[in-house]
Amino acid sequence: MAKDKIPTSRIARTAKVSSLAAGQAARHLGTRAGNIARSQEGRDAALERRHLEAAEQIVTALGTMKGAAMKLGQVMSFLDVGLVPEEHREEFQRKLGVLRDAAPKVSFSGMRKVIESELDGPLKEHFAEFDPDPIAAASIGQVYRARLHDGRDVAVKVQYPGVAAAVRADMQNLGMILRLMKRIAPGLDVKATAEEIRSRIGDELDYELEAQNQRALARIFRDHPFIVVPDVVTGLSREKVLVSEFVTGAGFDTVKETDQATRDRVGEIVFRFYFGCMYRHRQFSGDPHPGNFLLLADDRVAFLDFGLFKVMTRDLIELELECQRAGHEGDAQRLYEIFVEGGLLRKQPERFRPDKVLSQFLDATWWYLTDEEIALEPEIATQVMIDMSDPRSQHFGQMRHETLPPDHIFGRRVEMLTLAVLGQLRAQANWHRIAREWIYGDEPVTELGRQEAAFYARR
Repeated sequence: MAKDKIPTSRIARTAKVSSLAAGQAARHLGTRAGNIARSQEGRDAALERRHLEAAEQIVTALGTMKGAAMKLGQVMSFLDVGLVPEEHREEFQRKLGVLRDAAPKVSFSGMRKVIESELDGPLKEHFAEFDPDPIAAASIGQVYRARLHDGRDVAVKVQYPGVAAAVRADMQNLGMILRLMKRIAPGLDVKATAEEIRSRIGDELDYELEAQNQRALARIFRDHPFIVVPDVVTGLSREKVLVSEFVTGAGFDTVKETDQATRDRVGEIVFRFYFGCMYRHRQFSGDPHPGNFLLLADDRVAFLDFGLFKVMTRDLIELELECQRAGHEGDAQRLYEIFVEGGLLRKQPERFRPDKVLSQFLDATWWYLTDEEIALEPEIATQVMIDMSDPRSQHFGQMRHETLPPDHIFGRRVEMLTLAVLGQLRAQANWHRIAREWIYGDEPVTELGRQEAAFYARR
């Protein structure tokens, strides 16, 4: 059917984005012209309406695409960067949640052809049962539930037919798409973001690579007391098909409605998984969004989707931990020296003041470098995002002269998106006391920390 077809040509996909960009530009000019005759209150209200319209139209446009554009839309779906006024935020988040959890579907007949082609045989040869209704839809594929002939229940992740061509088209149009998003997120660094996406999103097309990533973390967390990484069925995993152990549990929207104690516990587990993987194991999932974890019936949390993955060198991780130690201790001179040594201040480092470097660093990291109980909320992620990259930031003039190497960009993305998830959970903890386990090697002070320490001691 026509609705199943993915627009793969650059011309077709450019037309979709260009028409939206043109509409937004006209509206923006109209707002500016109208503001001449408006009061300040009227100007603010008009700007709010334009932001809301822009956000909704961008989400609508991205939601009709698959591949890189859809991935950008999913990132927006849980990161509240102050795109819309407070009174519209709940409704906006609901619409974005639909984008995140219900990406456009492709008919099963088309998906079946991909599976049978990749596995070199009919479904019944490999699966005793196969439910044709997808249980989830992601940026480049759909997930189905099936049962193997040995009785195991499995999740079967299948790429959309034609998605590789769609991603290539998105890569050609990436600059245009990011400039469109910049209309409502003016602090977006188009060049750096484009480089990161181009270097990483291509990896997501190779499910064999994702299977390798998932197996690595499944080994690390096997028999962990509260973290689950499903096992991969290696014999049935190919470039466009990934089969893994099936897990079922409560999704993010359900977890958000639980009591404070449950949200705090899940928040600590999410923090430990994404930050702990990065700083303890030097390999981590780069896609911490709500669709990628489930709260299981036994209170463990299962983490899913390892297409966007990063392995970092020991030297790079130690550099980042040194920054965190200097930041927590308020050692501005040492932090400045680390930034210079690490190449973050390559352009005229003498123009930077150590106290300003420290102030900027703490505005991005204070929530886990401050030794006190912090109750996170969406607005904190918004403010940190502004402080890190937005022209409204007091550090913006300084940031324009800094250099952020790609490896550091990837790590900062994970930290920022983890904060966004924790903010939506409204989780609270002394995040610094947890982080000290890998920053300083301290003994754990929480019950989950003690359980995890015992787990690592047994390994």
